[in-house]
Amino acid sequence: MTFWIDTHCHLDAGEFAPDVAAVRARAAVNGVAHCVLPAVEVGNFAAVRRLANEFSFSYALGIHPLLVPRAQDADLQVLDAELALRKSDPRLVAVGEIGLDYFVPALTESPMRERQEHFYREQLKLARKHGLPVILHVRRSADKLLKHLRELVPEGGWSGIAHAFNGSQQQAMAFIKLGFKLGFGGAVTFEPARQLRHLAVELPLDALVMETDSPDIPPHWIYTTAAQRGAGQAQGRNEPGELPRIAQQVASLRSLSAEALALATTANALQALPKLRALISC
Repeated sequence: MTFWIDTHCHLDAGEFAPDVAAVRARAAVNGVAHCVLPAVEVGNFAAVRRLANEFSFSYALGIHPLLVPRAQDADLQVLDAELALRKSDPRLVAVGEIGLDYFVPALTESPMRERQEHFYREQLKLARKHGLPVILHVRRSADKLLKHLRELVPEGGWSGIAHAFNGSQQQAMAFIKLGFKLGFGGAVTFEPARQLRHLAVELPLDALVMETDSPDIPPHWIYTTAAQRGAGQAQGRNEPGELPRIAQQVASLRSLSAEALALATTANALQALPKLRALISC
């Protein structure tokens, strides 16, 4: 069976609380053998670690830019301490999910814009200090993310993943040049997403990793429109088991077999997050 890694999945989200074991089982049946579970705030550090151990997955620790408004400066100290405490944990593979979000209006105005940058920059320093890759949240913020990455390059360079990438080809190549892989998920399944689908075809194969961001970013066969939701239809829940079908669309766009894409993206994930190698036999 084809082997897939979901490099970005929030199994600790409330949407999965009723049936998380069944979600994991469906993923396994569909060939998704491993998921990376990024934290989003100090309060869910323990949850992602517990799930990673329960299901033999891996996890990352960080403070998400959308949650910066309720984060405290002391949370950075907590993150630093937790990274030090878990240094020898083979399942801790990155600092993340961290980054900048310039899509949500309330986060793009001062002083919150500056506070986002402060948390992002300080977490880059922690990743550098603890020798870990980073998992980046990139939403209308690629150039600013790149600026700080260039200013804080660790010895040996960066590694990690620009999650749910949807920038320009020039920006994509800049992340790749710095050592990052680019995450593709449900958004690429929408035919109107021409720029994203173009990137999925034109970028080097060794730069791509697959992800779901579940329960978010549902593929087109799950997504419900605003009109449908207004009529009472619930938004479909994305989950790791959808990854092979999402990946098949990328494979088709690139005129590749699913097996070839699985081999390439698995190798890319192991390069982006080197501690995965000890967890995965492939």
